[in-house]
Amino acid sequence: MQIKQNKMSVMPVGRLILAMGLPMIVSMVLQAVYNIVDTAFVINMGEEGTLGNLALTYAFPIQLLIIAVGVGTGVGLNALLSKSLGENNREKANKTVGNGVFLGLVIYLVFLLFGLFGTRPFIAMQAKGNERVVEMGAEYLTICCCFSFGAIGFTVYERFLQSTGKTMFSTISQISGAAANIVLDYVFIYPLRMGIAGAAWATVIGQILSLLVAMLFHYCKNKELGGGLKDLLPSGKIIKEIYHIGLSAALMQGMLSVMMLGVNLILGTAKDAALLQGSFGVYYKIMQFALFACFGLSNTIISVLSYNYGMGDIGRSRACVGWGIAITLAVAAVITALFEGLSEPLAQLFGMASGESGEELIRAVGIAVRVASIGYVFMALSVAVQGVLQALGYALYPLLISCLRLAVFVFPAVWLFTLATDAAELVWWAFPIAEALTAAVSAGILIAVLHKKLPARVGKPVPQAA
Repeated sequence: MQIKQNKMSVMPVGRLILAMGLPMIVSMVLQAVYNIVDTAFVINMGEEGTLGNLALTYAFPIQLLIIAVGVGTGVGLNALLSKSLGENNREKANKTVGNGVFLGLVIYLVFLLFGLFGTRPFIAMQAKGNERVVEMGAEYLTICCCFSFGAIGFTVYERFLQSTGKTMFSTISQISGAAANIVLDYVFIYPLRMGIAGAAWATVIGQILSLLVAMLFHYCKNKELGGGLKDLLPSGKIIKEIYHIGLSAALMQGMLSVMMLGVNLILGTAKDAALLQGSFGVYYKIMQFALFACFGLSNTIISVLSYNYGMGDIGRSRACVGWGIAITLAVAAVITALFEGLSEPLAQLFGMASGESGEELIRAVGIAVRVASIGYVFMALSVAVQGVLQALGYALYPLLISCLRLAVFVFPAVWLFTLATDAAELVWWAFPIAEALTAAVSAGILIAVLHKKLPARVGKPVPQAA
């Protein structure tokens, strides 16, 4: 067991990031599967498919927020656990595990309350009097929030596995839930005719299954981390350390929710508001495959860099930064090429919406995928830099990068393009423009931080490449 734990300190860095990163990419990308599968099934469910797509689009910011708070907390757990293990501080690691479980329960209670009392006003704010869309959106979102303990709990237990290098187990857990979601979406929506509620139940059941499998792996296989009931008692010091990094990560992820809501509201002022909002909702869920793949590698950077930085090995830490960014850029370039070539087939997944509106949606989604994917490599650089900064203990810089790429640069650009007569074709350029500007700022921050935290001239040899 000790050999497995220490692979983060002895395996060649490039090979280590690939070995840990690929399962994490799969795990993160599968989180996007829940939303894209729900959308594909709902939009093709008949006469109400187009309205259902709008309902899912309006509900999506809260789903992103659930992921954001869970993942943000998980990032803080991951960084603190990896650092504690690198320092061979088992007592602190065990307390971190217990407090992670406690925080997961608290987060769930917050979203449970929102699910009981806040979903309908939230959907109504965006739907602007379309009562049927409000009903569908509120029904879907209420189920997702009231049973969100699966999604939140999984992000916590997933990080327990990732912090010890057992990324394959977290991937298996994620795959089991995603596969169940796909099967149940079909069964609930079509044979059982449960409508949009069926999509919600399929999602939460899949998430709960992933949580149960991850818990099984953690308690049976994760021997590096122990602890008992006493570790569940909240420790102000541990929680503060978790959220020293985790709060910034949660806010960063939460900016996805802010961006989704903000863009929805801006598009709602355009002439073809329903078309623009519907196509944006579909596109952004497709786009998550690229974004979450980069998040997976960013999380890998956090685990490996935190561990080696905690050990004081500056040479391996610098190698982690170089390999992590290079691999993230390469993955984003591959995804860009795939999306450019497959934009039409991807759009056709949502092609059974009835009538002329369905054809318009296919065309708008195809344009969105072709244009916006140009910015994926820039996005990859920013996300990788955020991972480096989090691992080195910075909280405000990563949040600044998120604010730039998801609000400061995006909202004005989207608004300006909606003023054009052909907004359905032009508005998508707002995203690569924002990503390119943010990448330039991220590169400048990275250079300054590396000079301060990881100076090139150190006494330790730079480790061999993979």
